[in-house]
Amino acid sequence: MELTVVGKAPAMPDAGGAQSGYVIEADGFKLLLECGGGVVSKLRQLMDVASIDAVLISHPHADHVVDLLPLGFALTRGLGLPDAVRPPLCVPPGAATALEDFARVLGMDSQIAEAFEVHEYDPRLPLRIGPLVVTFAEVPHYVRAWACDIRAADGGRLTFGADCGPNDAIVQLARATPLLMLEATEGPGEHIGQGVRGHLTAREAGELAHAAGAQTLLLTHYSDVHDPGALRGAAGRGFGGRLELAGERQRHRL
Repeated sequence: MELTVVGKAPAMPDAGGAQSGYVIEADGFKLLLECGGGVVSKLRQLMDVASIDAVLISHPHADHVVDLLPLGFALTRGLGLPDAVRPPLCVPPGAATALEDFARVLGMDSQIAEAFEVHEYDPRLPLRIGPLVVTFAEVPHYVRAWACDIRAADGGRLTFGADCGPNDAIVQLARATPLLMLEATEGPGEHIGQGVRGHLTAREAGELAHAAGAQTLLLTHYSDVHDPGALRGAAGRGFGGRLELAGERQRHRL
C-alpha cells in the first residue's frame, strides 16, 4: 500500500500548489482521496489520469471536490477514452445532489454523472473499494464530514482525518494506525479556544495523534504562509512520535 500526496493546501491554495488530493495504491488499484483545486494538473504530472480506478470524498467543500469537474472532462472528452470507462465516485450522504447542482450552475450540466458512477456511501458501514476497505467516523466541521480509515488486504493501513476540529471520534478510528493524516489549517498555534471548531492547530493535531497511539503523524492541509519549522515544533510538542509535513509528490509506503 502506498500513499502519494498530490496536493495538500487548504481553501487558499499554496503558490503554485494544489488543494487536497491523495492517491492510495494497493495491488495495482489506485484510489484518489479528495479532488480539490489544482489536483488534476498535478496528477497529470505524476501518472496517467485514466489510471485512477475510484475516487473517495470525505465532505463536499470546494477545496476537496472542485477538480471533479476537470477530472470528469478528462475522462469523458479530453483523453479519448471509451464511454464505458466510468470510475466509482464515492461521496457522503447528500453530496450527490449537491455535486450535480454545482456542475449545472457552472454550465457543465451532467458532467459528473456522465464521468463517474456516483455512489453515496453509508458511513455507518464499511465500504469496499477495490482491494481497500474504508470505515468512517463523523468529525466536527462546518458541513458534515467523515474521517476515513483505509485498509488493504496485505495489512497496509492509513487514517485520514478529513477536515475537523478537536474530537474524540478520530482518536477511536485511528487507534494504533501506522499513519495518521491530520490537518493543521489553523497553523502552529497552541489552542484556539471554545466555540464551534472546524479545524485544528498543529499542536492539537499532535495531541490527537498521541491520544490515538499513531505510529506516524503526517501533518497536512496547512498553508504555505505558515513556517514549516513552527508547524513541526507545535505538532511535535503534542505528539512526541515520528512526524512529517505533507508535500506534493511525497510518497509513503505502508
